[in-house]
Amino acid sequence: MIWFIAALLFWAAAWALNVRLSHSALVRTGAGRLIVPALFGVTLLVVWEGTVRGLGVPGVILPPPSAIAVRFAHSLPTLWADFQQTFLKGALTGYVIGCSAAFLTAIAIDRSPFLQRGLLPVGNFVAALPIVGIAPILVMWFGFDWQSKAAVVVVMVFFPVLVNTVSGLAATDSMQRDLMATYSASYWQRLIKLRLPAAMPFIFNGLKIATTLALIGAIVAEFFGSPTVGMGFRITAEVGRLSLDMVWAEIAVAALAGSAFYGLVALIERRVTFWHPSQRH
Repeated sequence: MIWFIAALLFWAAAWALNVRLSHSALVRTGAGRLIVPALFGVTLLVVWEGTVRGLGVPGVILPPPSAIAVRFAHSLPTLWADFQQTFLKGALTGYVIGCSAAFLTAIAIDRSPFLQRGLLPVGNFVAALPIVGIAPILVMWFGFDWQSKAAVVVVMVFFPVLVNTVSGLAATDSMQRDLMATYSASYWQRLIKLRLPAAMPFIFNGLKIATTLALIGAIVAEFFGSPTVGMGFRITAEVGRLSLDMVWAEIAVAALAGSAFYGLVALIERRVTFWHPSQRH
């Protein structure tokens, strides 16, 4: 019970500190924007630890963060092998192929009204299909290794990026298009000099959505068949052995990888679309 009370006191102290920081000039600096979420994350871990230990929650139901950290440190080779199989091979490969194909398809749709009227409705239909229905089929087609996981990722990321890119290419107003027409600009000149720069916020919105879908798709696809390595395989195997600390260690790796991937795409977006109002803060 002492652990539980200590956790509540720590939560109250962290809450008060967050309120104080939110009204200070520090929160408007780069360091301040990192301190507040970091403090919130540490607070959640402390409350988690204190609640589990104070209430005597069994480890097979919810292990404390300290036990997860110990298992994480002792399982680094296994976690690294699973990360390579699921993220670097399956998720990242599928992400690159799917986003590239979506971008090229969006250019083709932009040039063809027939494709715009025919392919986009089909794309919306395919995007609504459940992953648990698609993944087993693609595993049967492409085998149990990472290639089938990459294929699932391609299906998941293709249409969000496609729809956002098509919407972005149509984002320019009539005055801008008329100005390019007075210069006798060709289609490709209008595309490169006007429409693609204007579409970048939309494109990066699709790319950021795809970062989370890619990792989710690769992990879920491994539930339906994989070699004896990978995050999805490890989660399924360890749940069967009631080794919840290893399951949470895999979840931590997935969360860190997904956050870093999203942050990298967001950082590139800030460099590319520095002129956009959303980046002026």
